[in-house]
Amino acid sequence: MPVTFLVGGARSGKSNLAVQMGEHHGGPVTFIATAEPFDDDLRERIARHRDERPQHWTTVEAPVALADAIAAVPAPHLLIVHCLTVWLANLLVHHPDLGERAGHTAAFVAALRSRAAHAEAPTIVISNEVGLGIHPEHDMARTYRDELGRLNQAVAAVADRSLLMVAGRALRLDNPWELLR
Repeated sequence: MPVTFLVGGARSGKSNLAVQMGEHHGGPVTFIATAEPFDDDLRERIARHRDERPQHWTTVEAPVALADAIAAVPAPHLLIVHCLTVWLANLLVHHPDLGERAGHTAAFVAALRSRAAHAEAPTIVISNEVGLGIHPEHDMARTYRDELGRLNQAVAAVADRSLLMVAGRALRLDNPWELLR
């Protein structure tokens, strides 16, 4: 089944589109939420996102063990993973060792590939594009930006379609080698 990758900046429409896709799906939906309520802002964001999606959807909270959560979603369920940006930040907090984070990201990509090959319903993965701004001043911010950029590339390579969301509108992202033919 297809994997759709929605990437863009904050408030670009990624979450809204994913929820609309889930609402238009004729079957069950599982929403994997990666956010941990570390502070008041995150608690408010989590509550807002929870209120925006239908109550009858299955919600799984997976702030770190994302690969396991994906593997446990029933094949007929449309899957929404929200979002890789927060998940990677969680990994930086819980697993400061680069090797451990690399293991988690590799397991996630493998789980996504497996889901694409065996699921009976689509998968939607959401992430932010954070590499368009200024060069971060601090080492941790540069590490985060670079790791998220590599993770986004890995997901786009698995995805059947990738959309860059800007102002509630989508631009299709194509494989550059297909465009160069």
